[in-house]
Amino acid sequence: MAATFGRRLRKGAASTAVAALALAALTASQAPGAAETRTGSETKDPASAGDTPIDGGSPYYTDLPPLNSPVPPGGSHGSGGPVVTGPAEAGIPATVLDAYKKAEAGVARTQPGCRLPWQLLAAIGKVESGHARGGAVDAEGTTLQRITGPQLNGKGFAMIADTDHGVFDGDTTHDRAVGPMQFIPSTWSKGGPDGKGWGADGNGDGLKDPNSIYDAALGAGRYLCANGRDLGTQGDLDKAVLGYNPSREYLNTVLSWLAFYRNGTHEVPDGKGLLPVHRSPVGSGKGVGPTPGAGHTPGRTTGPGAGQSGSTTPKPGGNGSGKPGGSKPTTPPSTPGPKPGDPTKPPTKPPTKPTPAPVAALEQVGAKDLTATAGEDFGQIVRVRAKDTAGKPVAGVPVEFRIVGETGARFPDKADHVTVRTGADGTATAPRINAGDKAGSFTVRVTAVGRKVPASEVGATVKAKPAPAPKADALARTSDAKLTAKAGTAFAEGAVEVKATYQGKLAAGAAVTATMVTDDPKHPVENDKGPYFAGTEDKEAGKSGGKNADKEKRVRSLTLKTGADGLLKLPEIRTDQHAGTFLLRLTTADGAILTVELTVTP
Repeated sequence: MAATFGRRLRKGAASTAVAALALAALTASQAPGAAETRTGSETKDPASAGDTPIDGGSPYYTDLPPLNSPVPPGGSHGSGGPVVTGPAEAGIPATVLDAYKKAEAGVARTQPGCRLPWQLLAAIGKVESGHARGGAVDAEGTTLQRITGPQLNGKGFAMIADTDHGVFDGDTTHDRAVGPMQFIPSTWSKGGPDGKGWGADGNGDGLKDPNSIYDAALGAGRYLCANGRDLGTQGDLDKAVLGYNPSREYLNTVLSWLAFYRNGTHEVPDGKGLLPVHRSPVGSGKGVGPTPGAGHTPGRTTGPGAGQSGSTTPKPGGNGSGKPGGSKPTTPPSTPGPKPGDPTKPPTKPPTKPTPAPVAALEQVGAKDLTATAGEDFGQIVRVRAKDTAGKPVAGVPVEFRIVGETGARFPDKADHVTVRTGADGTATAPRINAGDKAGSFTVRVTAVGRKVPASEVGATVKAKPAPAPKADALARTSDAKLTAKAGTAFAEGAVEVKATYQGKLAAGAAVTATMVTDDPKHPVENDKGPYFAGTEDKEAGKSGGKNADKEKRVRSLTLKTGADGLLKLPEIRTDQHAGTFLLRLTTADGAILTVELTVTP
């Protein structure tokens, strides 16, 4: 250990080969089960635990930990003692660190044989999101802004169509890895044991939100311990990490941070964590990770992150024991912590969590009224914006959408209420609502959870589904008499009468289409000569043969409905000057076909 952490590499020695050796030593020195033989790990990646990696194979931070000791000044490891300031890379934002430790304790109660170390959660959280972007979380541990990966549209990543209606990741076409631990929404909600998902409620607020570091850390812990894994053994540890991202480089990066955090960490205020800057290439797919030595100088951080000022911060050296020794820091810490027994410097107080931002109103920005037909989804979306007293949007507010009234309308998974947190723009969008089978009206009531804000309500109406059209699968004439008329005259009125049935029973109100067609049996089309149905408005004029006869409307196709007895008499059929045999074709929407011959003599 002393040789690994205490000795600073000389200038010019940070070559790829040297960095690779240093990473190997760092990984081997502290990873659980390091003394065990990693059978097959040198030549083949262990299989991931699931068909789809937890983060969808998204890009991740490739920055490696410094090689000098992470022990902060004064020998404190940041466990149970006051908050101190030490090497920046060893600092974990207070709320994020608390979430990792609570997740470890929660898993230990339900799966004690797993031996999950919170440092493993910290290592994955560092690589996946830089500890929620340096601890950019609110008082409940929810990220101030969504942390999302690339769209999983099959282009360089898995192909996963939207499963959460954009509730978690804001994308309504495809899923994206989301939150500080980068869960895919489908895995969070449905991909766990028994199809219930890996989602968890780590802070007891009644929600399972992958954007909450408490919920995400506990969900990650449950996943890592799945299938009876014992993370104290190297084989199970490797499989668990590779289930997150099936890349050997990813595994090595996580294990290097695990070793680093096992050697010592300390709290830093929320929002002041050091965010790594180097990421694996976007769209590079499986197996892409950091190249040892690339963009990383041993013994130094890679640069400031979000929410942190200043430039690269050198780390003090150490021998891993908390005692002076080994290499000396090139520059002393920017803010030294208190030394035990120093009467002039009181211990630094733990960071105070900010109070929730005040919410004055929930403004409707979506549909004002909803309308749908029974059995269908509403086309309109319910959306509100949380605003403070100055009219500015408030992010991170849990908003409940509840269906109120006697109705069968429901959110996905047949839920009558859902809770969604507002995004950076202050808006919260409810999932699409299914109207159910019951006609009537109801209300969607929107409230800000835990805040005394007037509720916002949206009215909704479900229209009854139209009665299904009567069916007819057979047609037959009620008479077999031949139909004959002279050219220029009409067939006997009511000469064509048919009976419609459906499954052997009379079909009342069934629609029947009657068309004069050509005699081509394969491609019958509407005929433009021969018999026709006289237009009702000019029927009398046609009969009279007077000067208005040329105004007669010649209709060769019409649709009528059967009566209550299933019978249908066709209106009068007239003829023009063409003689011959013509065809009248009757059809229904359910496939019934009847062809009747009409003979016209000269």
